[in-house]
Amino acid sequence: MDLVAKLLAQANWENVIFTSMRILLILVIAWVVMVVARTALRRLERTLIRTGAAHGEVPSEATKRAETLVRLLRQAVKIMIWVVALLIILREIGVEIAPILASAGILGLAVGFGAQNLVRDVISGFFLILENQVRVGDVAIINGTGGLVEAVNFRTVVLRDLSGIVHIFPNGTVESMANLTQEWSGYVFDIGVAYKEDVDRVMDLMREVGAELRADGYFGPLMVQDVEIFGVDEFADSAVMIKGRLKTLPIKQWEVGREYRRRLKKAFDREGVEIPFPHRSIYFGEASKPVVAQLLNNPEQSEA
Repeated sequence: MDLVAKLLAQANWENVIFTSMRILLILVIAWVVMVVARTALRRLERTLIRTGAAHGEVPSEATKRAETLVRLLRQAVKIMIWVVALLIILREIGVEIAPILASAGILGLAVGFGAQNLVRDVISGFFLILENQVRVGDVAIINGTGGLVEAVNFRTVVLRDLSGIVHIFPNGTVESMANLTQEWSGYVFDIGVAYKEDVDRVMDLMREVGAELRADGYFGPLMVQDVEIFGVDEFADSAVMIKGRLKTLPIKQWEVGREYRRRLKKAFDREGVEIPFPHRSIYFGEASKPVVAQLLNNPEQSEA
């Protein structure tokens, strides 16, 4: 206790008070700068959305792109502001920051050589975001794995598949990427009908069902254009395959496609259009003849 009392008596309380006030002022300024930066980034987000809408971009697409860019900028600005504030505070309490900056430069050089994969991931992530390849909310297939994009960072892309499993891909390891929901989405379908059916009549019926779906109050606004019937695509073993496509708003292709198939099935049933299904023939072989004969001669035993 005597040592503590002696240290307190020797302390220059005037400097302590002024230093504490300066540190508090630095923290307040850093907080104000953060608030201003957040406000500016929100305005930037709204500006990006309006610009996208002015260029004919789908509102949901412009929103996703703006959210992704602004979120990453917010992270970078936050780190930069608080690092600068920390360095100023260290200088206020008497710590020389020049050696720290020099050490940070040397450390950064060493990290640059030792963490090449990290640098590769960051550079790849920068171009991935700059080129607008994928955004939060998109459905994408990355390296053969499909799912909903939940996060796009400078280092990683986070994907959640239909089973709820989260997949994390470092940006530098992304070798292939397919975006299923950029600007618009397509639902490609193959409909098989029996060979005896008139394919022209069937295609007209498919277009009628598509027109009814386009006129629907809920599903119509989700469709970009009328259903496209490409025509007869294949002569399969037991069916004539007719290919078509539905163009919808991003990520709505499966919802619209399922409803189209449901309505098409009901229309086929109503109009008597046959949808073939596989048939199987059972062959008993030569050794099975006595068994077949016994079943035919003793129907009561076979029923039992």
